[in-house]
Amino acid sequence: MDERMTEKEQATALIEEYAKLQRIKAAEDKDGEIAYQIKITKAKLEALGIVTEDLDR
Repeated sequence: MDERMTEKEQATALIEEYAKLQRIKAAEDKDGEIAYQIKITKAKLEALGIVTEDLDR
């Protein structure tokens, strides 16, 4: 099975990334929004079996 992303999937992922950045930019509590985005992204990575503890600073 070919696991590469199609152009449509790539576009969707980039639109989602752009929307996340816009949310951070517009947030009254930027630090809180960044923490939320990190929490959601870590949950998605861990659901795919990717260990995230080495990514933390």
